[in-house]
Amino acid sequence: MNKIQIFNELNTSDDLLFLGNAWDLLSALTLEKVGFKAIGTTSWGIANSIGLADGELIDFDRHLRIIQSIAENVNIPVSADIEAGYSEDIKTIVYNVLRTANVGVAGINIEDSFKSHKGLKSISQHSKLISEIRTALDNNGFKDFYINARIDTYFQLEHPLIETLNRAKAYVESGTSGIFVPGLKNEHEIKEIILHVDAPLNILSLPGLTNCNKLKELGVKRFSFGNGLSDKIISYLEKTVEQLIEGKDTSILYEA
Repeated sequence: MNKIQIFNELNTSDDLLFLGNAWDLLSALTLEKVGFKAIGTTSWGIANSIGLADGELIDFDRHLRIIQSIAENVNIPVSADIEAGYSEDIKTIVYNVLRTANVGVAGINIEDSFKSHKGLKSISQHSKLISEIRTALDNNGFKDFYINARIDTYFQLEHPLIETLNRAKAYVESGTSGIFVPGLKNEHEIKEIILHVDAPLNILSLPGLTNCNKLKELGVKRFSFGNGLSDKIISYLEKTVEQLIEGKDTSILYEA
């Protein structure tokens, strides 16, 4: 099987896919080394690693080179976080997706929120985008490439469940492989989405929402930690260098 086929199986198997999120080659190699079965890039972590904030501020070519370096150097499937596609023009987004597929990843995350301003794309607008992405992938040798439709309702709406269900159903009909609902925490709402949407559900780790086994029991198929690990590494780095400069002593570098 190729990596696209393996990744599809990981997302649809009886077991939950615990996806490790990487932001550079070192973090990706480390995740693979310790046993993660697949990697998702984190746009937030990648942006931070080069001194930028998240939100498509990095040049897409530069972002893609980082994704490519990961995909070419690990033996497990990689899913690329390409935010909202680095454009508001459908043709440009589709082209960017094909370029991303060409560097060897097995899937993408694509968001339904705007980057230049607050708000969500209309359901019809994003459904059309997903449909055109799927058609382009199929026509260019990337059949079954995994499209994970990220739905940002829980980040932007006060009462998001009904809108989330409507969007998820429309995106599935348009050709998405799975849905990703960051910010979703309520167990009843998780069950409602799983019950009414015919696609694997991906949940983002949050404080109070951390246990893979519990999420598996609810029916969640994929669990990722986004920028959680990269943020923790950055925090540790800052704390350590503060101790170095304050103490003028490198002994902390050799403590167990």
